Amino acid sequence: MQLLSIHERIGSRKHKEIYELIRRQGTVSKIDLLEQSQMTGSTLTRTLEELTAQGWLVEAGFGESTGGRRPILYQTNPLAGHVFGLDISRMSSKLILCDLHMNKLESKSWIMDENMTPVRLLNEIAETALAMMEAHGLTADGVLGMGIGAVGPLDRFAGVIMEPLYFPAAGWRDVHITSFLQEKLGFPISLDNGANTAIIGESWSDRNRDYRHLLYVHVGVGIRSAMMSNGKVVYGAVDMEGSIGQMIIQTDGPRLGDHGNYGCLETFASIHALEQKAHSRLKQGRESSLRYMEKDPDKISFTHLVQALKENDPLTVEIYSQAATYFGIGLSNLLNILHPEKVILGGSLISSHPSFFQMATRVAIRNTYHYPTYQVVFSQGHLGEEALVTGAAIMIINQLTEV
Repeated sequence: MQLLSIHERIGSRKHKEIYELIRRQGTVSKIDLLEQSQMTGSTLTRTLEELTAQGWLVEAGFGESTGGRRPILYQTNPLAGHVFGLDISRMSSKLILCDLHMNKLESKSWIMDENMTPVRLLNEIAETALAMMEAHGLTADGVLGMGIGAVGPLDRFAGVIMEPLYFPAAGWRDVHITSFLQEKLGFPISLDNGANTAIIGESWSDRNRDYRHLLYVHVGVGIRSAMMSNGKVVYGAVDMEGSIGQMIIQTDGPRLGDHGNYGCLETFASIHALEQKAHSRLKQGRESSLRYMEKDPDKISFTHLVQALKENDPLTVEIYSQAATYFGIGLSNLLNILHPEKVILGGSLISSHPSFFQMATRVAIRNTYHYPTYQVVFSQGHLGEEALVTGAAIMIINQLTEV
């Protein structure tokens, strides 16, 4: 099936430049655009007229007069197209449908249990997307595409989820997700790892602040990360999403299961690490309210730990504090190497209790070499757990102005 590429929808470089300027600012006057674009008045007028005629822009009233005629205000047309965002994670997956102003029109979530195989999930995603389109009167031509933020490692060019760990269901290996969904839905599908889509989402939500270098770290079942420099996601020779989790913190440390580095960060600061630590401590005879939640120590889960932490159970507080300290050490290593201006921390472990974020960032700052000369902003982001799926949809809109 031959599909029109998203970046071909807006034709010329001039059209893309003006569309992007307006998109980033929301509502802009022609006078401001003339100043920002360096175009001649006649070229700008013609470009605005053509984008408006094509339906990409709409006039949004008049600005304040500075002595002459009130300037026309322009904004992008939210109904010029629609986009899907899809987050595929180990604990849950989510699909959203949005207009071009990122107003969410529909959403659907799936619990990723032992029955949610790739075949089942992808079929349900396709059926749900088609149902959403029908409910809103959309054809495939009216959808720019679907962006997917998924657990890595993956091949974003081939559109393949390669061999991710810790999925409850079997079959998550060499999943050709983009070709499957493209054939079912009839519009372009783009794949990237979830950390990259999350940083795209968070960067867009904070676009009025001029942060040039951003770091995003997602701490949950595993540790996922992304870096953005000068507004662009930084890519390596291979998918880097899980690489931070393999940073060695203790050379003679333990190993999670039968994979990864011994003594790596993920072994000390992840949901699996916390669960294993709790199992071990309970078997050693440590007293804890966890014993009253589940008789079998091996059945203590992250949900139990979150509840025990809210009750200030001493053992759980100790386990959390150790994990936050180790994570802070790993974070300080990243700060000393990358020197981002802002660090966004997300994921279920970060959001489970304020103490984890607070302790980890304090430890990171204490171990940052150039502090206080080097100042970094720590944040839990504006989008929270919606960052991955929102960024996946924004990734598609961003392609409109790619050259």
